[in-house]
Amino acid sequence: MSVLLMLAGFMVGFYIIRGVRKTAPIVDGGSKFDEVMWYIGNDYVEQPDAHQLQDEAIAAMMEKLDPHSAYVSLEEFNEVNDPLLGSFDGIGVQFRLEKDTIAIVNVIKGGPSEKVGILAGDRIIYVDDTLVASKNLKNEDVMRKLKGPKNTKVRVKVLRRGVEGLLDYTITRAAIPTYSVDIAYMLDEKIGYLKLSKFSATTVEEFRKGVKDLKAQGMKELVFDLRGNSGGYLTAAVDIADEFLPKGSLIVYTEGRNRPRQYMKARRHGMLEDIPVVVLIDGESASASEIVAGALQDNDRGTIIGRRSFGKGLVQEQIMLSDKSAIRLTVARYYTPTGRCIQKPYDSDHEKYLLESFERLENGELFSEDSIHFADSLKYTTPKGKTVYGGGGIMPDIYVPLPNDTLEYYFNRIVNLGLLYQYAFEYTDKHRQQLQRYKTVKAFDQGFEVSDVMFAELLKLVDEKGIKGTDEQKQVARREANILLKAYIARNLFDDEGFYPIYAPMDEILQRALEELKK
Repeated sequence: MSVLLMLAGFMVGFYIIRGVRKTAPIVDGGSKFDEVMWYIGNDYVEQPDAHQLQDEAIAAMMEKLDPHSAYVSLEEFNEVNDPLLGSFDGIGVQFRLEKDTIAIVNVIKGGPSEKVGILAGDRIIYVDDTLVASKNLKNEDVMRKLKGPKNTKVRVKVLRRGVEGLLDYTITRAAIPTYSVDIAYMLDEKIGYLKLSKFSATTVEEFRKGVKDLKAQGMKELVFDLRGNSGGYLTAAVDIADEFLPKGSLIVYTEGRNRPRQYMKARRHGMLEDIPVVVLIDGESASASEIVAGALQDNDRGTIIGRRSFGKGLVQEQIMLSDKSAIRLTVARYYTPTGRCIQKPYDSDHEKYLLESFERLENGELFSEDSIHFADSLKYTTPKGKTVYGGGGIMPDIYVPLPNDTLEYYFNRIVNLGLLYQYAFEYTDKHRQQLQRYKTVKAFDQGFEVSDVMFAELLKLVDEKGIKGTDEQKQVARREANILLKAYIARNLFDDEGFYPIYAPMDEILQRALEELKK
């Protein structure tokens, strides 16, 4: 063996190497990537899966860029894009995996499943003659089985409490609307509340309808909840901000290496220009949510209340590839009206970047505003002289820390481990017939209370998981469960329209917003 080949063998791990006998027929301008794929396709010892190799290589390339540039494979495309389109093709149910079984939580009114007789509480045991119970399925596995092109059929066999045997249904898939306005309702005689979960293709239309309905009910002030809203379409964010700001107000501008600076301003008289507004944000409010919050804050419009937002100031474009897969490529940064880029720092450790909320917890930020420090170089001033900061999310005008009471740790563990939600689902499932006597959320709120028996059942479930608490901690948990457990049961019965009005009294950020509006 020549010295050269011996050295080559040493450098790659003592592999046996022989000289290459042919050259890849790559045309001028071809890439090293094309060369490698040609050699693998022609000379690899086994038949490679070229499609999988390309997918993994492209995904790896995107990971070397920034945390928000990504490859969307053909198989993932609909799953990733459907939430922003305003609808998808499916059977029209909300489900959860309960003890390895697909349990129907709610059936969408007027949807395909309701039309054939599927009920909340049903368990799907078979899909197209394939047993799906006790198969360690994940949510995405279920979605792939139940979703499909419009007008195609899927056959399911369901188990229903109190009915012997399995019930057989054939469901014709249809377009199922997805909503970005979770709820719009009146908190009192003059304060409206609207919660937005994402910025999708239908968001602006939904938002305007919600505002119109609230105004018809006498709304004079608005709580606009963007907590947990991770973003979506830039155009939707601009149009929503336009509803609050006078014509000509700067909302946001974008700029990239090959994207000239582009200013986006309010273009019309908005529905909410004269309405006092409080915007709620938290650590999961990102991207388009931060554009809206930043636009209002920098224009001295309304009050931002809550906790520091996520900190995503990068703009992606989705570029379709020849096989109908896509890349989402960061092409620009966006800046708030004062010139802030609120993108938080990132490096090659994308997982650390996405889980930065844990760092905020560990450094005490979530419990005290004093733990948050901004460099003077990130300081900006609004037209009315208010100081705002860039470089890591939107800092609210009024900060509401998490409660740091050790007596609440026991209850928080019950909630964070999903045990309260699990018990609420099981209770609703077992008592659905009795609970159906409540025809409205108001009737349920007035007529239903969490009993001592229910709380004892919850504690039994908690004890089985090995979670221990003092008598004093359990007293606190009993008080908190009166509201949150009741709200979870209401959600199982009435969806979000049941949850939010009942949960409101224990929502500390919302209560702080109400204090501010009532001053």
